[in-house]
Amino acid sequence: MQTGLKITAFAAALAATFGAAYGAGQELDPVVEDGAPASAHDERHAPASPAPHESDGHDGHGTTPAGGLQISENGYTLDLRTPTVEAGRRADLRFTVRDADGRAVTEYQREHDKELHLIVASRDLLTYRHLHPTRASDGTWSTPVDLPRAGGYRVFADFTPATRGAENLTLGADLAASGPYRPQHLPEPRDTARAGGYEVRLDGALRPGRGTGLNLTVSRDGKPVTDLQPHLGAYGHLVALRSGDLAYLHVHPNGEPGDGSTEPGPAVSFTATAPSAGSYRLFLDFKHDGVVRTAAFTVQAGTRPGAEAGADAETSAPAPDAPDSGTGDHDGRGGDGHGH
Repeated sequence: MQTGLKITAFAAALAATFGAAYGAGQELDPVVEDGAPASAHDERHAPASPAPHESDGHDGHGTTPAGGLQISENGYTLDLRTPTVEAGRRADLRFTVRDADGRAVTEYQREHDKELHLIVASRDLLTYRHLHPTRASDGTWSTPVDLPRAGGYRVFADFTPATRGAENLTLGADLAASGPYRPQHLPEPRDTARAGGYEVRLDGALRPGRGTGLNLTVSRDGKPVTDLQPHLGAYGHLVALRSGDLAYLHVHPNGEPGDGSTEPGPAVSFTATAPSAGSYRLFLDFKHDGVVRTAAFTVQAGTRPGAEAGADAETSAPAPDAPDSGTGDHDGRGGDGHGH
C-alpha cells in the first residue's frame, strides 16, 4: 500500500467509492453495561445489523464492489478456519487465503511492513481489532483474539498477492462470538474521542462521491502531541466501516515520516470519499510513548447540514469497574483494540 495522497490498492479498485486508512494487542474495547442480557449462544442466531448486497459485493448503487463485502474476489477466497469463538475467552483465530485452484497462497507483497493486515469488527461497530497474524509455511495464518462481547463480527483480510500484476484485495468473512448477547446502538456523532488518556479531534466532513480532507489532531492533558511515532510506516492509519453492511476502507495519511514535509503531529491528515450517504465508523490508530492506541468516531456522510462529521468520546459508556479502553499491552490479550 502507498502512503501520501493515495488510497490503498484495493480502494483504487473501488473507483470513486472510498478515497484513500492494525498488530498483536487490542485497543478499543467497548464496555458492556451491567444487567441481565438477552441470550444468544451463536452470532448466527443473534440480532445483527443487516448486510445488504453482501452476496453481490456492490455498494448499494450498482457500481463497483465495496471492500470486505465478498468472501471471494478475483480468484482468491478467504477460508476462515475459526468461524466461532467464545466471547471473553482468548482463542486462536486461523484462516487461509486460497487461489482459484484452491491452493493456499504463501507469497504476498509486503505493505506497510506486513504481508497481511487483519481487521475484526463487531456488526454494531463497537468492538474493533487491528491484528497482524503470523503465517505458517503451508499458508495458514493465525493470531490470538479475545472478543469481549457476544454477537456478530466481520473479519477483513487486507493483502496483495505476490503474483505479478495482482491488485490489493480486502476479503471478508463472518465470525460468531458465542455467549450472552445485548444489542448496542451506534454512538452519536461527536467531534472528539478519547483513547487512553489522549484526546483526538476530528475536523472535516465525509461526503459521498467526493474526496474530502479529514484532519485528526492528537493532544494529551490539553497539550498538542508533536512527537507521534511512526507505526507501520505512517503517523496514523484510518479504517472506515459503513454501518449496516460494514463496507471497508483502509485510508492512509497524506505524507509519511521522513518525506521532508510531514510533521509528527499533532495533526494527521487523510483524504477519503464515501461510497454513499449514511453512517460510518472511523478508527484511527496512532502511536505515542511506544504504545499504539485507537480513537473511534461516528460520522454521517451527506445526510444533513452540520452533521456530516463527528465523533463519540468513547465506544460506549464505561461501567464503574471498566478499564480504560484506550490502553493495553498490544499482544492480542485484549484491552487495547489492537494487535500489532
